[in-house]
Amino acid sequence: MGLFNPFKKSEEQPAPPAEEQPSGFFSRLKQGLVKTSRVLNTDIRDLFKQEGRLVDDEFLTELYAILVRTDMGVGPAGKIRDQVKTDFRGRVVHLSEVLTTVKTELVALMQQPETPIQFAESGPTVVMVVGVNGSGKTTSIAKLASYLKSQGKSVVLGAGDTFRAAAVEQLSIWADRLGVDIVKAEQGSDPASVAFKAVDFALQNNKDVVILDTAGRLQTQTNLMNELDKIRRVAGKKIEAAPHEVLLVLDATAGQNGISQAKGFSEAAQCTGIILTKLDGTAKGGVVVPIRQTFNLPVKYIGVGETPEDFALFNAEQFGDALFADAF
Repeated sequence: MGLFNPFKKSEEQPAPPAEEQPSGFFSRLKQGLVKTSRVLNTDIRDLFKQEGRLVDDEFLTELYAILVRTDMGVGPAGKIRDQVKTDFRGRVVHLSEVLTTVKTELVALMQQPETPIQFAESGPTVVMVVGVNGSGKTTSIAKLASYLKSQGKSVVLGAGDTFRAAAVEQLSIWADRLGVDIVKAEQGSDPASVAFKAVDFALQNNKDVVILDTAGRLQTQTNLMNELDKIRRVAGKKIEAAPHEVLLVLDATAGQNGISQAKGFSEAAQCTGIILTKLDGTAKGGVVVPIRQTFNLPVKYIGVGETPEDFALFNAEQFGDALFADAF
């Protein structure tokens, strides 16, 4: 068996070289959101069977159903529908008018300041990453490491998922490719001890950021959630106030199921932000809205592909522009 290649696509074809990727993250975001964009733009366009359409109860009901299909939730979908009703009820409107209102309201619902990693005032910044298996946690850690390294930060990875040898192997390959340090232990070792060693390594070698991987778990597994608290306490013994960030990785393809994950983890792990992954594989990109509406947690970063370049700070205006880029 060959080593796992984190850059290889699922169909066993290597990813294109960086120079062949679309220029700029906006292009990647637009491409990644194409499924959600199609639900919003194409389906709303289909409501207009002629030059204009009367905004009546039938139209509003159909519009509401389309919005719900993006997994933005019934509350936000109802708010957007009601704004269209307020603006246009009883009028014959054109597609562009409705799309403008939908976009404006959607961006407003997602609105938040850009919230990058909050670095410690001195010494290493400790970032703990949590989530369920299959959410894209390990790959997100690699992307975050690449992102921080591009900002001139020195990074150490702590391979705390000691239950799965494949997870440690995958993170090791990423560390080698990215040129960052990694601290790991034997399979089955205490994850808190890995966190301790990784933080100590960063202190001894004047590193800027420590990113701690943790084993995937369900929010209902109390013993495993308690383990996260132990990792927090161990990191805090080495560096006061550590971990400085606890990032929850959510799979956008999970849609509304991601909400219960966010609730469980945010309470147990004291999360400070969210990384939303796999937006390129779903028509449920609207899930950003209920995440922002339900929790006092910022969506810090989003992933729209498999390479480190497909990862960036979340920006509501940019997200909205990408969703509706081909609509007008």
